[in-house]
Amino acid sequence: MSGPQVLILGAGPAGTATAIGLRRLGYAVTVISEWRRFAAVEGVSQRVLEGLQHAGLNHALDCAAPPSQRRVRWNSQESAQNVEFLLDRPLFDQGLREDLRVAGVEIVEDRVLAVESSPDGHSIRLESGTELQGDFLVEARGRQAPLNQKGGKARRGPETLSLLSRWQGEPGPVASAVESLPDGWAWMARLADGRCYWQLTLDVASSELPGKDQLPAYCRERRAASALVCEFFGTAEERDLELHARSSTAILSLGACGDNWIRVGDAAMAVDPLSGNGVFQSLSSALQAPAVINTLLQKPERAELARRFHQRRVEQLFLRFARVGRDFYADEQQWPEQPFWQARSAWPDRVASHLPADFSALSIERAPVLRDGFVDEAEVVVSPDQPLGIWHLQGLELAPWLRRLQSEPEAQVLAALPPEQRRVFQGWLLSQGYRPGQGS
Repeated sequence: MSGPQVLILGAGPAGTATAIGLRRLGYAVTVISEWRRFAAVEGVSQRVLEGLQHAGLNHALDCAAPPSQRRVRWNSQESAQNVEFLLDRPLFDQGLREDLRVAGVEIVEDRVLAVESSPDGHSIRLESGTELQGDFLVEARGRQAPLNQKGGKARRGPETLSLLSRWQGEPGPVASAVESLPDGWAWMARLADGRCYWQLTLDVASSELPGKDQLPAYCRERRAASALVCEFFGTAEERDLELHARSSTAILSLGACGDNWIRVGDAAMAVDPLSGNGVFQSLSSALQAPAVINTLLQKPERAELARRFHQRRVEQLFLRFARVGRDFYADEQQWPEQPFWQARSAWPDRVASHLPADFSALSIERAPVLRDGFVDEAEVVVSPDQPLGIWHLQGLELAPWLRRLQSEPEAQVLAALPPEQRRVFQGWLLSQGYRPGQGS
């Protein structure tokens, strides 16, 4: 296949979704990835499954376990109203690779040792000794991806560490639970075959952890001290116990896109694991990436617009998740003076996670949008809760109709719309706090 060669580092949800999107646009794509070194499990929502389906990751989607109950013990209260879907990551990663193969994406199973980049392209040196050359680079190796572009900087949340224990227990119903603790919180899950997972998330600055060799015993003691853990897992012996420590600090890349490279998924922005939306936000940044890359390669005159589109959307997504996490941390009032809770209940700022509707605050601005596989510019409607603007609403371009409403009688404007679009427009107006007579 002729044309630009795109190299993608990482075969997680973000790298896979970007690769498949680029193949649909006709690009030659090579994904370089090594298998993750520690088997984990993740809990995701229905929205994540819908995102996987939208991205065409059907084999990965099939790996999700049926919905299971999630118990939550937070702020001295317990609830069991929520459900989540557990993803066995080794199985899920196999599904992602199968989705890549079906899409015709070349997969190189190897470890990246070095990346050399210039305005003319990229050279990737692999552990096997192979060197790959590409015109465009997609960094999708997660939150640990190095900020190796010039001037790479990041905004970081409170430094956070997660200790994930895995062992073999007795088979039982698929389930998960989360509980708050004086110095952090813990998430736990059990798969049907008896594989058990318990993850303790702590503040790096204030935690006094033992040495590496003593960490398994430390975690075992912490589990034994929790009534919920003992009830959840029972008293069966923990066989084949393994422990994996990893950073779970929220991090935002302040330079997520250049003229011939882009960061997607956790490499662009990684959220606090408390949100349970890591896979969703990875997909959110990846689904827009193919159009951004297509613009950078085919319409360089729009490069600044494309870079701005990607960076602004990554930053807005990061702040939205960070604020939701902040509010959840602030709900825990048992230990407000403890360093873990104090640092997280006020970060990243004091801006409300969802601002109230205010029709009078709506404005029309020109902003970058996605059109026909490229980043373009169009008029959008900006609201306090949607600072990047809304271009279309179920096929209806909003800005022209809002402008008409501001200068024409309401009945005249609505009469000009087909019935279904009229219903959609009226519903949106009401959701923005509009009342008849406000427009003109």
